[in-house]
Amino acid sequence: MLNYDPLACLPSSEELPDSDDTPVDNELQDLIPGLLKALLAMAWPERMDWFFGVDMGIYYDPDLPPIVPDGFLSLGVERFYDENLRPSYVLWEEKKLPILALEVVSKTYRGEYSTKKAEYARLGILYYVVYNPFRRRKPRLEVYKLVNNSYELHDGNPVWLPEIDLGIGIERGTYLGIPREWMYWYNQQGQRLLTPEEKAQQAQQEVQVLRERLRSLGVDPDSLI
Repeated sequence: MLNYDPLACLPSSEELPDSDDTPVDNELQDLIPGLLKALLAMAWPERMDWFFGVDMGIYYDPDLPPIVPDGFLSLGVERFYDENLRPSYVLWEEKKLPILALEVVSKTYRGEYSTKKAEYARLGILYYVVYNPFRRRKPRLEVYKLVNNSYELHDGNPVWLPEIDLGIGIERGTYLGIPREWMYWYNQQGQRLLTPEEKAQQAQQEVQVLRERLRSLGVDPDSLI
C-alpha cells in the first residue's frame, strides 16, 4: 500500500519565484533589515536555528503569490541549507511561521497599516513591527503582538520581545557611515547591540589601550609582532 504525502505534490522553493519583482522605493527598506540581520549574525554566531529574510517572499498558499515583508525572523529553522542559500521561504517546507515581520514605510503606503497587517495576523505571525521614518507627530516605531488573533500595540522604545530574548527599538547612530536614526536589537538591560563598525572600533580601541599599557611597562609593542 502506497503512503500518500500531500506535501510532496506542492511546489518546492526551487520551483517558486524568489521575488515579486517589485523594487524597493526607499533605500531604508533594504538597509534597516540588513542591519538587523547583521546584528543577529554577531549576537548569535554559534546558533544555527534561526533565519532572517530581507525582501524575501513568504509562500503560505501554493495558489497565491507570496507576501514579501521588508524583513522577517524565524526561529527553530535551519539557518541555511547549502551555499546557494534560500531562494524563498516556503511554509509547507519550513513548517515554522516567522515569529516577526518588519515593514519600513515609504512615502507610498503599501498596506502596512491595513492589508499587510491583517494578512500577517491571519497567518499567525506573533510580532509585527512597522517603522515609518516620515512621521512627525505619531510614533515612528510601532511594535504589535498578536493576542487572540488581533494585533495589540506595545508602548516603549525599545520593546522587549521575550520569545526572541531580545528587544527592538530605534535611536540615532551611524551605520555604513550614515548618521541617522536606525533600528537595533537590544539586550535585556536595554543596551543596544553594537554594529559591525562599532565592534571594529571597539577592538581597535582595546588594541590601542593594550599597546599603551605595554609601553608603560617598558615594552615596545611593535617588537612583539
